[in-house]
Amino acid sequence: MGERITVVLKTENTEKIRNIQAKMIRTSIKSVSFSHVVNLVLNEGLKKFKV
Repeated sequence: MGERITVVLKTENTEKIRNIQAKMIRTSIKSVSFSHVVNLVLNEGLKKFKV
């Protein structure tokens, strides 16, 4: 379980994340939460910064 944090996302970023989520839901037998997708995207982005 992670920390609960409130962030404000640009509408276009929210739409992109929802599209990724929809693709993941179509190819999975389990549910895929918005938070899960946000964390996946953040992890990939942070790899570029070598954090």
